[in-house]
Amino acid sequence: MTELPAFLDSSRPHVPDLSVPRGVTPFYLPGQPVRGRLVRLGPLAATLLSRHEEHAPQVKTLLGEALALAAALASALKFKGSFSVQARGNGPVPMLLADCTDAGALRGYARVAEDAVLPEIPDAGAMLGEGYLAFTVDFGLERDPQQGIVALQGSTLAGMAEYYFAQSEQLPARVFLAAAETESGWRASALVLERVAGAGGVSPEMPEEMQGEAWRTACILTETITAAELLDDTLTPERLLYRLFHGEGVAVSKPRALSFGCRCSRARLSGILEGFPTDDLDHMAVEGDIVMTCEFCNFDFRFARDSISGRPEHKA
Repeated sequence: MTELPAFLDSSRPHVPDLSVPRGVTPFYLPGQPVRGRLVRLGPLAATLLSRHEEHAPQVKTLLGEALALAAALASALKFKGSFSVQARGNGPVPMLLADCTDAGALRGYARVAEDAVLPEIPDAGAMLGEGYLAFTVDFGLERDPQQGIVALQGSTLAGMAEYYFAQSEQLPARVFLAAAETESGWRASALVLERVAGAGGVSPEMPEEMQGEAWRTACILTETITAAELLDDTLTPERLLYRLFHGEGVAVSKPRALSFGCRCSRARLSGILEGFPTDDLDHMAVEGDIVMTCEFCNFDFRFARDSISGRPEHKA
C-alpha cells in the first residue's frame, strides 16, 4: 500500500481528548453594572503545560496565566474564529501566545531565548521585557482580523491586560490571574471583572454616581481573592463567587467548556512547506527528511523530502 501524499494526509498527532465542562463560569451582580467570568482550567492546565516540559517553572507560570486570560476574554465575545493574547518583547521570553476558539479550544506556547537568564520568581515584566501586548480576533476567511495593541506596561500579565483596557478606552476592567504547580499538578485560573454601561440594560435606572460606587465596591471585594482560592479544585466556582459577593447577590450564568485545542495537522504543515522554493527545502532536509515542530503541542512532523514538491524558483 502506497503512502498517502503529504498534502492529503490530514492526520494529527496523538493529543489528549480532554475537556473541562465548567471551564468558564460567567457571573453578574443583579441590578448593578458589574459582570465577570471565572476561569478554572483544572487538569487542562497540567495537560497543556506538560507539552512544554523544557520550560522552567517561571515560564510555565507565565504561560498558564496567558492561557487562562485568553479563555476569559474569548468567552466574553460573540464571534466565530479564535481570540489570541500575544506578547512580544526583548526579554528572556520574547514571545508569549495563547489562543482560544469560540468553541473553547485552548492552546499556547512561550518562546525562550537561548542562554536566557530568568528571574528567580515569576515576573512578567522582567521576562517579556520591552515590547507590545496584542489582543486579536481572527474570523478566518470571513473577514479581516481585529486587533488592539499596547506597549507592555507593568510587572504582571494581569497588570498589562488592565493597562490595555485602560488605553483602549473601553469600560473599566479588573484582571486577576494565577498559575502554579499544586499537589494535583499545574493549575491556572483567571477572574475578570468588567463594568457594564448602565445604558446597556444592566442597571439603566441607577444614577451614574451609584453605578460608580457599585463598581468600586465590587473591585474592593474582588481584591480579597487569593491565588490559593483561584487554584483550589475543591472550591467550586459558585462557592468562590459567593465568598466574594454574597452581600451583593451574585448570580451565575451557564458555564462553558474548555478543551485541549491544538489544530496542527500534516496537511496544514505540508501546505506551508509547498510554498518554499525547492532549494530551501533541500537545505531543510536532514538525511532525506524535513522535520517541522508544532510549537503549540511540541510534536515533530517528519516529511520525506521527495514527498514535497516545493515552489519552482523563477530565474531572471
